[in-house]
Amino acid sequence: MSAFDEIFRAGRVPLYLAPMSGFTDVVFRALCKEQGADVLVSEFLQSEPLVRSRERAWRDAEFTPEQRPAGIQIFGAVPASMAEAARLLEARLRPDFIDLNFGCPARKVVEQNAGSGLLKDLPLMEKIARAVVSAVPATPVTAKIRLGWDSRSIVAVEAARRLEDAGVRVLAVHGRTRAQGYSGEADWEKIGEVARAVKIPVVGNGDVRDAETAVRRVRESGVAGLMIGRGALGNPWIFSRIRRALAAAGFGDARESDAGTDFSAEKPPRAVVFSAMLRYAEELARTRGDAGSENVRWLLARLHPFTCGVPGGKAVRARLSSCDSLDDLRRLLEESVSAA
Repeated sequence: MSAFDEIFRAGRVPLYLAPMSGFTDVVFRALCKEQGADVLVSEFLQSEPLVRSRERAWRDAEFTPEQRPAGIQIFGAVPASMAEAARLLEARLRPDFIDLNFGCPARKVVEQNAGSGLLKDLPLMEKIARAVVSAVPATPVTAKIRLGWDSRSIVAVEAARRLEDAGVRVLAVHGRTRAQGYSGEADWEKIGEVARAVKIPVVGNGDVRDAETAVRRVRESGVAGLMIGRGALGNPWIFSRIRRALAAAGFGDARESDAGTDFSAEKPPRAVVFSAMLRYAEELARTRGDAGSENVRWLLARLHPFTCGVPGGKAVRARLSSCDSLDDLRRLLEESVSAA
């Protein structure tokens, strides 16, 4: 049985780390995997740069063997380019699945008629899905959508049926429209409607920020899996807490690898958090080839979420802005660990 086929084995609700541009890099994905994330998806990648073999696009697609089952998410509006990008990814990296982004609300994506812009053109969305499925017959294709473009055009059920018919194997649904962005609350009742409308597994996404909410969403919506996005930023430990809660509620067994460290607080002790920040910064700088760089300010936005909700975090966050090198970061975080 393949790693993909293992994802939805009977009685267990898989936990996905949502793809988030600028945050879910290969090192952060590893941290989440260690804490019980079952399925990892790359940051979204535009199809055209992959086809043109641009180095950065391919770098962002990379994952390690330990991170399987791992998927690579692509976006675009041209069926032929999407199909070719998927074919190249299959040949070069052998991901466990290719994920199609039909849900990103970012203006720069929507202006290209990609991401959630395709919720206004379901025939084109379906055409893209069919082209990709045909291009990679040996690799499962999955997709992510939103409920619709706005409250007057809720099309998630129709989109789900079209994608299922096109050969998409799993569908993630974010419970907001494109117009909402990330405002308001995710509509899990509508996510449940999608789950009941198709035979393929539906993964629910939106506002899952704690274990209690996760269990309630699974029970009420009937989704086959959960995708954790913003709730995981700076907090990979959320996966171990949700996994234990789901196991206690009867949604699978708590495996030893899922258990993580048992912290009753929202986040672990600050020494653990600051140590994780330091490890993350060092490994990401090394992965990106910037270990000796005097300019690591690009790292700061990725580190900020770790400091939220942690005693002393505000002071560390304020001092991060003065760090210009990896050595500066290392000194700050080592001091913070020692003081914890």
